Amino acid sequence: MNKTKKVIFETAIKEFSQNGYSGATMDNIAESAGVAKGTLYYHFKSKEEIFKYIITAGMGLMNEEVKNAADSQEDILNKLRAICKVQLEMVHRNRDFFKVVMSQLWGQELRHLELRESIKRYISVIETYLNEAMEKGVIKKGEPSFFSYAFFGTLCSAAVYELINNDLNNVDDVIESLMEYVLKGIQL
Repeated sequence: MNKTKKVIFETAIKEFSQNGYSGATMDNIAESAGVAKGTLYYHFKSKEEIFKYIITAGMGLMNEEVKNAADSQEDILNKLRAICKVQLEMVHRNRDFFKVVMSQLWGQELRHLELRESIKRYISVIETYLNEAMEKGVIKKGEPSFFSYAFFGTLCSAAVYELINNDLNNVDDVIESLMEYVLKGIQL
């Protein structure tokens, strides 16, 4: 990503986060990014194209960071902890991106469908590690696709908890609580 495109990327995330998709404009993105409208249109033909780019690039970065963190661990439980940590830290660092993702997840327009596909690809990364945990007998066998969505949902819930309570001061405690509930459930 070149310097100009990166500035547009970061500015567009803020614009979509603050004003929603409908309220975001190419004029505001160009002005806030400090680029001429012609420069903006050189890189992106439309608001839809910018949105697609920020989702594709943002989710791609998330996939890459999660894989790198998980693959750096030997033990499968530590891989799952690494996934938790990376996702929670990324949400903390990229609150505006997370807000855009969550606000645009619903709906039937092309951008909503493409966003859901990006999330689905991310969840399939989680599924890979949950399959490994099942194969190693570390977690009980079950429907891996459902497990991966449940795990992702739990991570999202922890992220929402963190966002509302601004409680990432001790991310390790949040991760340990999350892992405890995921692995052992809430039943006594």
